Amino acid sequence: MAAPRRTLRILTGAAAASVALASTAWSRPAPPQPEVRAPAAGAAATLCAPAGVLRGNDGERAAVSLCAGSGTPVMAVSAPATCRRPGTSVRYACLTSGTWTAKRDGATVTSGTMPGSQPYPGPGTYDVAATVHVRSAPAGVDLRGTVRATLTLTAPKQRPTHRVQVDRTTLKRGSTTLTYRVYRDSEQGDGSARFGLIGEESTGVRISTGDARCVNPLVGSHPSKARLTHSVDCALTDLQPGRPATVRVQVTTAATCSTVVSKLGYWMPRGQALYTGGMVEGPTVGCA
Repeated sequence: MAAPRRTLRILTGAAAASVALASTAWSRPAPPQPEVRAPAAGAAATLCAPAGVLRGNDGERAAVSLCAGSGTPVMAVSAPATCRRPGTSVRYACLTSGTWTAKRDGATVTSGTMPGSQPYPGPGTYDVAATVHVRSAPAGVDLRGTVRATLTLTAPKQRPTHRVQVDRTTLKRGSTTLTYRVYRDSEQGDGSARFGLIGEESTGVRISTGDARCVNPLVGSHPSKARLTHSVDCALTDLQPGRPATVRVQVTTAATCSTVVSKLGYWMPRGQALYTGGMVEGPTVGCA
């Protein structure tokens, strides 16, 4: 069976020459790049494509690629680069940072910072644009600009193993009782999870519960007994498919209303591997 075709356009000398030199701080936007397709659906993988070349007035340059990971619950985007400066034999390492946006069919579906990741939106062709800051180590190259690439990700979106529901979407003035249901829908993993709620500290909101599995987090150095009254942290240990956990909390707002956000961290044991598990964004309860 023939291997799937993979096409990468490499900037030729003529194409590179068509990019006008800019200041050492900024480059012109990179031209659109050809679509690059992941070879096959299935295992987690990272797909990279050339995204543009940033140039400075003194001849320094950074060839930037855009990379996106798929096949896991998150989509991690990075911008590796190769840095050069004329008249030196120094082998530079590149440090890249910035922000990125991914569009599908012309609509923005996800965005974030680099380094960083966002929930994987699923297979599709993504036009990825990134505003990057490229610096070299040792110093000598310091460039900023926008680069672009089209990446086709083929890995299917994984079905969520955990989810969180709440019985209302808005808070009443004064005191509101919120009932959360935490589900584990997969045989994967175990019954352990960490459920967290947090309000906006500056509003004076208070979150409390009589649930023995939950506490207001302790802060400060010993022997401080100060706790975050706008946050609750619950240790759940008996989540099973068909047996969700119920957590009830009391939210008391002050003169200014506060939203309450929730999240769930869970374990997916793989032997003695250290970094396993994931994080689920729970519902946000807003103000009436």
